[in-house]
Amino acid sequence: MSSTRSTIRSILAPTAAKAVAVVATGAVAAALSLTAAAGAATGGAHARAAASSFSFPLKPSSAAISACLPKAGGRATITPGTLNDTMTVSLHGMPANSDFDLFVIQQPTAPFGVSWYQSDIHANANGSGSATVRGIFDAETFSVSPGGTTTFAPTHQYHLGVWFNDPNVPFNLGCEPGATQAIVTPFNGEQHAGIQVVNTAQFPVDAGPLSHVHR
Repeated sequence: MSSTRSTIRSILAPTAAKAVAVVATGAVAAALSLTAAAGAATGGAHARAAASSFSFPLKPSSAAISACLPKAGGRATITPGTLNDTMTVSLHGMPANSDFDLFVIQQPTAPFGVSWYQSDIHANANGSGSATVRGIFDAETFSVSPGGTTTFAPTHQYHLGVWFNDPNVPFNLGCEPGATQAIVTPFNGEQHAGIQVVNTAQFPVDAGPLSHVHR
């Protein structure tokens, strides 16, 4: 009887060992699978973080604007994309049913430097409005003129500015103290706009908000 048990044990032992090995192999494979999945999830999170949105406020352009439009302000959000960026600019505290012009600019205040017309913004009856545009609105935003009627080297534009479309609106609101007639600027499609209402002057001149966005 004892020899029979020994024989049975000798037959079953290799089979049991193989079963344990199979289970262990399966556990290792499962662990590797989970590790790979976790790594993929982490990589995805990093990819999303690299392309996350960047938001910043737009402030009144002068003390005079703050006085005539005490609630004036805005906000911009830039979301980087693979080929270009999406930028949404909203305004609030503006005169009811008024129109504005959005520019990407080299300098936030006069003389503004190289300026690029982006979009119109219409403020509704509550003085709020927004516009969404697509383009290059990041650390690579620049203009260049190798020749022609104007010549200049590659020049970055990292700031935003918004102008009254109608020069009479800020004048009639008293936003131009001391002026005897409406101030006219070239910041709309007809080059007959009003003064600037909000900008990004809270950022350094050479490090505007667009310079903080990377694709």
